[in-house]
Amino acid sequence: MAGPYGAPMGVGEARLVAVTGSTGLVGRSLCARLEGGGFRVRRLVRRAASRTGETSWDPSAAGLDSAAFDGVDAVVHLAGENLSAGRWTRRRKEDILRSRVEGTGLLARTLAALPRPPRVLLSASAVGWYGDRGDETLDETSGPGTGFLADVCARWEAATEPARESGIRVVLLRSGVVLSGDGGALPRMARPFRMFAGGRVGSGRQWVSWISREDAVGAILHLLSAESVSGPVNLVAPAPATNGELSCAIGRTLHRPCWLPVPRFVLRLAFGEMAGVVLASTRVLPGRLTASTFSYRCPDLASTLAAELR
Repeated sequence: MAGPYGAPMGVGEARLVAVTGSTGLVGRSLCARLEGGGFRVRRLVRRAASRTGETSWDPSAAGLDSAAFDGVDAVVHLAGENLSAGRWTRRRKEDILRSRVEGTGLLARTLAALPRPPRVLLSASAVGWYGDRGDETLDETSGPGTGFLADVCARWEAATEPARESGIRVVLLRSGVVLSGDGGALPRMARPFRMFAGGRVGSGRQWVSWISREDAVGAILHLLSAESVSGPVNLVAPAPATNGELSCAIGRTLHRPCWLPVPRFVLRLAFGEMAGVVLASTRVLPGRLTASTFSYRCPDLASTLAAELR
């Protein structure tokens, strides 16, 4: 039924998966893993298609060529504006919201109208859905949070509704911070430590829900074939850490001290409202992923950081 690490060998006879966000941190690795497992991948790209297997799409357009999904049995939707690409001006926040809601809605409506829709849509979301919740332990049964990111995530997830109503199994991937040495947050977090200037951020008591890139990709592969699972799934490791714990673990891995804290006001001055992402506390557990018998390869920080920070 399933190949190594949950590769979806039982997804169906049509071994073709469409992926948006295929050039991102998770998307690149996911496509490589799918192709390595014998699947064909159709990449939906926002530029002009230039390679075999690519199809161009515009997430802000009024329509999407349904031919892009001919023969597609599963769709993994990871595309969205980078949250940390700049300060959160009013225009930037509008772009972040629009890129997620409009693109997801367009995709969901297009899939719903197909004469032969895919069996499953896995659509990206984030643990930001829960908001800043202090020390509260959260799982998929917990209620929504408040604030900009919580609102974005709520509307992002709601945009998949046409696909669900049409009978497609929809899984909402509420991802935590993906830790990878190849990009994303971890290299930026590690940089001060490499220069012997690392430390906790703010009080260090805020909870960080994280997952290794290896496990994020493995979980997506697992969920493609986990036919009993639908709705929100927390893509996080089973042991969230405080910012202080994560910071010190980075220091230990790099054999550097963890001694120079970054005050909250410095973050606010440097990043404005976006600093709230780093200072928010979200202690999320992978209830549904664990219940679906997913097996982690990197369940703890020590093994993850040792693998990623070489």
